Amino acid sequence: MSTQDDTIRAHWRCFMACGIMVLSPFQYGIDFGLIGGFQAMPGFLEVYGYRTNTTKIGWNISTTRQQLISSLMTLGAFISSGTAGFIAAKLGRRACLWLASLLCIVSTIIMMTTDTIEPLYVGRFLIGLANGYFMTFSQLYIQECSPAKYRGLFLTVFQFCTSIGTLIGTVVDWATQKRPDKSAYLIPLGIIYVLPVFLSIAMLFIPESPRWLLLQNRVEEGRKSLTWLRPKGFEIEDEIVEIRAAIDKEREMGGSVGVLDMFKNPIDRRRTGLSVAAVTLQAASGSMFIIAYKAYFFTMANVSDAFAMSIVLSVTGLLAIFINSLIVVRYGRRRVLLMGGLIGCGILQLIIAIVYDKNPKATVTGQVLVALSCLYLMTYNGMIASYAWLSGGELPSQRLRSYTFGLAAAVGFLGAWITTFTAPYFINPESLNWGPRYGYIWFPSCVVSALWVFFFLPEVKGRTLEEIDEMFAAKLPARRFRSYVCRGIATRIEKEKITADHQETA
Repeated sequence: MSTQDDTIRAHWRCFMACGIMVLSPFQYGIDFGLIGGFQAMPGFLEVYGYRTNTTKIGWNISTTRQQLISSLMTLGAFISSGTAGFIAAKLGRRACLWLASLLCIVSTIIMMTTDTIEPLYVGRFLIGLANGYFMTFSQLYIQECSPAKYRGLFLTVFQFCTSIGTLIGTVVDWATQKRPDKSAYLIPLGIIYVLPVFLSIAMLFIPESPRWLLLQNRVEEGRKSLTWLRPKGFEIEDEIVEIRAAIDKEREMGGSVGVLDMFKNPIDRRRTGLSVAAVTLQAASGSMFIIAYKAYFFTMANVSDAFAMSIVLSVTGLLAIFINSLIVVRYGRRRVLLMGGLIGCGILQLIIAIVYDKNPKATVTGQVLVALSCLYLMTYNGMIASYAWLSGGELPSQRLRSYTFGLAAAVGFLGAWITTFTAPYFINPESLNWGPRYGYIWFPSCVVSALWVFFFLPEVKGRTLEEIDEMFAAKLPARRFRSYVCRGIATRIEKEKITADHQETA
């Protein structure tokens, strides 16, 4: 297939399939948008909170309840992502997403039909299990089906859907916040049903991941899937040979497929560590502090119209992702963008903490906090969020991809859970009452993370998954990945066989 034919229009079916999959994080995003607003919504706090004179709205929620409502979702996501390898051994990417849709619907029914805290906790945990599957298996599908040239673009759109979900959740909260009864939060919860139903129907019209099928030795099904995904005239057999050769080579090097196999072989161990650390960069940036608690955070900082400012914050984050989508295919260098994003986010968190520390009650302080928070979210969305998930999904080996990326997603969710669980201790007036001073903690975290990217993260922009396998097999240091010229795994294996045959003949 010629370069001029390697266009978005030529790959329209692959774009349709991956376009359906990138809707999955919409569910994850909308959950954060909704729940963060609930905790500053009188209609919700009348049921799950208590009256107080210490807050601007006259209501607050206990630190423990705030912790559990926000963090049980990420705990559930941690558990479901951690078991992704076991589930993927039996079920394909689509089947796992159908399971996630079912869990999502069940959890929402529970949350909408209770007014006691324990069932609400159960619903939050179940929707976390669903979101873990949504985030993990949709990305696995995209990584395995998309051409190398467009992989970064798909993952940028993936992050865009996460942010648009957060924005919609925030807007719906803003529209219902003043309702005097439970409908203030029941109406937002009702929109959660839309995505699982649509996704369940849409997946009937797209194929399973060809790489997963080939990994299961279902060669003919894998060929049909790849034929559907690739443009007419594309050399399907060449890609199948490359994929199978890479899988066979990895099996020769690593043997079995299981949890311990991620760490037995030095190459697999390195790839596992890199994937886990790359995804964890999201949590290390301190993003969950602002994303999960933005409305509550603004309310406690005496920002005027906290819900409206939360919408402004979400819109600026979307703008950053849109700008990133224009450069990711042409530029999209993971190392440079991640380092720049981490340093920028660290500095902004430090400034937010200093500004609030100096004059916490002033009106101008609230205005500055909103402006800095917008800059922070633009930096995070445009330079960290997309590329952390992208790097974490590109680096695992073929045969262990479900296990490794599942582990990476699980550790990423664990980091998010730690942040959402501990943040109330720092920002809630009932506890330490740091408010925006919490940013002091995240500045050194961002600096350390940027140093890790500089020394350890390889640059794999524009590389096929098979080329990435080859570079790891060559045991290249991180700085040499960008300039390395790949020979092709299938070609190298063929040469090795020819050499072995000559040696046997001699």
